[in-house]
Amino acid sequence: MPFAPLLLSIPSPSFNTVGPFRLYGLCIALGVIAAVTISSRRWEARGGNPDDISTIAIWAVPAGVIGARIYHVATDWKTYEHDWVGALKITNGGLGIPGGIFFGVLAGIIVVRVKKLPRLELMDVVAPALPIAQAIGRFGNWFNQEVYGRPTTLPWGLKIDPTVSAEAANYPIGTLFHPTFLYEGLWNVGLALLLIWIERRKKLRSGELFALYVLGYSVGRLWVESLRSDHASLIYGVRINIWMSIIVGLLALAWLVRNRLRPAQDQPG
Repeated sequence: MPFAPLLLSIPSPSFNTVGPFRLYGLCIALGVIAAVTISSRRWEARGGNPDDISTIAIWAVPAGVIGARIYHVATDWKTYEHDWVGALKITNGGLGIPGGIFFGVLAGIIVVRVKKLPRLELMDVVAPALPIAQAIGRFGNWFNQEVYGRPTTLPWGLKIDPTVSAEAANYPIGTLFHPTFLYEGLWNVGLALLLIWIERRKKLRSGELFALYVLGYSVGRLWVESLRSDHASLIYGVRINIWMSIIVGLLALAWLVRNRLRPAQDQPG
């Protein structure tokens, strides 16, 4: 292994707790706080009541966490085939973002319908906030030393403690890995900035900003997932999250095209 890449590599963390708190959970909590704060300010700037966002979050956040765990266990069920108690240990990692987004948005839509708020406008409001939350939450994977990719000699390769990760123990000492959690985090930050830039052009119809978020995230996840080498459930030899990224991305693109072809007066509310 060349000396320079080792010198410049990303180190593995020497701790993953602060007092009684797991840093994995703290990163997720900070991401939620960031998303609620950003969304509240964006909704208030549109003339809405910022408390609406907090009300939605009370239901959407726990639903998202539960959905993320259900998605992870459902798509990686073989890991828990003989340890179903381990499926409940959420602090050890294992949250499937697609499931979190789906269940969180579903819960949010129910709250919005009950409160009779504009559904698509609120989805556009949270669109840039969600990738920021995901970017912050991804750092929890670094503290857990998980969600990394194949071995690499790139100078920003990630060191993984082989005593923490059984997969890393299968490689020679000093092997570096793609920091896919970091790639996804940076992609999400870039996506959030791109969405804000697009929004300021004011050429979008209601709901399209959120659809662009889904499309952008799917493309980024497809790229990141292709770098992963850890154990994953496969369909026809392809990682299930790659299939999910393709399907969700195509659905978002199809919705955008269909929405653009509709007359303005027929736009959904």
